[in-house]
Amino acid sequence: MTRVVKNRSAPAFGLIAALVLALLAANPVQAGAGEITIAAASDLTFAFKDLTARVHKQTGNSVKLSYGSSGNFFSQIQSGAPYDLFFSADIDYPKKLEGAELTEPGTLYEYATGKLVLWVPTASKLDLKRGLAVLTEPSIRKIAIANPQHAPYGRATVAAMEHAGIYDQVKQKLVLGENISQAAQFVESGNADHGVLALSLAVAPAMKEKGRYVEVPSEDYPAIIQAAVILKSSHEKETAQAFLKFIKTPASLALMAQYGFTILNQIAGEQNHESAPN
Repeated sequence: MTRVVKNRSAPAFGLIAALVLALLAANPVQAGAGEITIAAASDLTFAFKDLTARVHKQTGNSVKLSYGSSGNFFSQIQSGAPYDLFFSADIDYPKKLEGAELTEPGTLYEYATGKLVLWVPTASKLDLKRGLAVLTEPSIRKIAIANPQHAPYGRATVAAMEHAGIYDQVKQKLVLGENISQAAQFVESGNADHGVLALSLAVAPAMKEKGRYVEVPSEDYPAIIQAAVILKSSHEKETAQAFLKFIKTPASLALMAQYGFTILNQIAGEQNHESAPN
């Protein structure tokens, strides 16, 4: 007589499988989580630290960030650097990559405009109401700015100084950071007396607690229009698209505004249209 042996573990395996399927169904984004690498302008350092943490928490996607000057990233990408997304502080760089067919068609995204500020240490007695003109004071020895050769904030700073009529008087005092974040490090560490920085860095706790600032009038320098683009060489285009979609949400736009970025009217209008009831 043939003896039938029952598999007593089968129900247990079935229960486990059912639970796994239920979890995947409840959170499908987490199940398909991906990882992208972003080349980001250094003025995004603090804002993107918060933003990418939210991305990971809400979608499961991981983001590797490399910060630097937009001009240097532009050159690296032209040479084949393996980034998925490029967040530039100057829209011209993504546009040039688009023109060279190095980007995913239709992904160019103007996400914000940046602002310049004059930053001084808390102990400074300078009257910031004078604006950039105060930098001509003989007591100021070193002024940190981003290198205008490849950093958009550096070019904007030089333009603002020329508009104020002080560039020739202060150019010998300038200490050039490789990017705007390094310029901020120079003044934070005391290696420069004062600096012209990105508002997004000045409002961050690390800088806000050590100094004070005044905004440079936006009409005194060319608009710092910032844009992102997905690179054609990316192997994670779907995850990159999901990241761009995430930063267009009201919560993400509010976070960027909290860090001093001006959200373009075009973006805000599109978002309002998308969220409006039918």
